[in-house]
Amino acid sequence: MSTNLGFFPIHYQGLHFHKPIQLNKFPLLYSAIARYKRRNRVGLGRRKLIIKSMKAVVQRVASASVEVEGRTVSAIGPGLLVLVGLHESDVESDAEYICRKVLNMRLYPNEKTGKTWDQNVMQRNYEVLLVSQFTLYGVLKGNKPDFHVAMPPEKAKHFYSSLVENFRRAYKMDAIKDGVFGAMMKVNLVNDGPVTMQLDSAQSSRNTNGAVEAP
Repeated sequence: MSTNLGFFPIHYQGLHFHKPIQLNKFPLLYSAIARYKRRNRVGLGRRKLIIKSMKAVVQRVASASVEVEGRTVSAIGPGLLVLVGLHESDVESDAEYICRKVLNMRLYPNEKTGKTWDQNVMQRNYEVLLVSQFTLYGVLKGNKPDFHVAMPPEKAKHFYSSLVENFRRAYKMDAIKDGVFGAMMKVNLVNDGPVTMQLDSAQSSRNTNGAVEAP
């Protein structure tokens, strides 16, 4: 917001001005006008930002499995089921952020200390089941879902594979399971708690070019 109020009269604490005012000389007036403009969206020159980012729905499970065409392709015992939605603009830093956050989320109690939310999946030596789910980026147009902002399948397949490898490198190979990319999957789970958390990579180290303005 400009500190020059402009050529128009204004009353402030008994003073009447007819010339440009430098608002930084009147901090109370400056903050009052700023609050008014925020409430009324007057002259802020800003728009709401929609952040493009990878999404993950993380569920703490007692068990989970993925079935394709009547055959179980992956299964875990206690651990995390992670549904992953890829945005068309996602980059490697988004994958790294989601991997790091999922593996370090303190969703488990520590029996030794009695703390409720204290340990992550790696400290418990549990497993992680990753499932690609482009419908996390679905939006309704009327009553019909639209998925145009999801990463295209040909690009997403490679990107998702690299995400799985990120998890395996960060934790351990045999503890990370996944579904079948692009297949019609049946996901079975026993939610433990239930505990379900949502993540997105908007807070990752990506630069501000990852944001677009909404009308």
